[in-house]
Amino acid sequence: MRFTDQDILRYSRNILLGEIGPHGQEKLFASSALVVGAGGLGSPALLYLAAAGVGRIGVIDGDRVDLSNLNRQLIHPEASVGRWKAESARDTLRAFRSDLEPEAHPTALTADNAMDLFSRYDVVIDGSDNFPTKYLCSDASVVTGVPLVHAGALRFGGQILTVVPGQGPCLRCLIPEIPPRKDAPTCAEAGILGAAAGVLGSWQAVEAVKILLGIGVPLHGRLTMIDTLSGTVSALSVPKDPQCPACGESPRIRTPLSPGEYCLERSCAL
Repeated sequence: MRFTDQDILRYSRNILLGEIGPHGQEKLFASSALVVGAGGLGSPALLYLAAAGVGRIGVIDGDRVDLSNLNRQLIHPEASVGRWKAESARDTLRAFRSDLEPEAHPTALTADNAMDLFSRYDVVIDGSDNFPTKYLCSDASVVTGVPLVHAGALRFGGQILTVVPGQGPCLRCLIPEIPPRKDAPTCAEAGILGAAAGVLGSWQAVEAVKILLGIGVPLHGRLTMIDTLSGTVSALSVPKDPQCPACGESPRIRTPLSPGEYCLERSCAL
């Protein structure tokens, strides 16, 4: 493709990077990304994917904007309270980048639509806020072969794990069963600093760009934990589980399962 003068100016700082350059920028223009959840993680991820020049961006979220979301979900202006998050995010991205036509899916990710949605994009960012959806994202990634950048944020920090099917573990290798509800508090219960969620979501965007361009070392097989209160970053090696029902040697999950189906098989607690 031919860069316009505006393209050269807008993406000049990307192009100056030896790991990206003009060819890499062209790849970003031709690439696509889906973000699951337009919340505290999805907001910065969506904005930075658009800022990087990713050519096609989708966002799926079945919730509406609430006033309590605005401390961290910066893609939504105050005027969007009550609107579908996916549509609010789409409009913000349109205003941010006039050549972008974001794809809004104002619905929940389910076992019925996950495979179709994942297969339309080159990489998926998991910005969801609950374990059932995170497991669904991981299963859909493994089944479709589409890389997934998982993250979770709570209080002053969180963690990131990139799932690259065929090259490393999935979320089920790290946590075989969905944790009991009492062991997995929500942001509404434990609180969250908006800027901390922003750090995690921004890092997810970096991981997605690395995957799209084939540069650097993705965080597959490494759970990276960030604590902004103490100012520390640590990593835990995550081995691939040969018995994993999704990505193991004899996988039993051939299509994404709903949380209820998985729990019936493994007797886990929600």
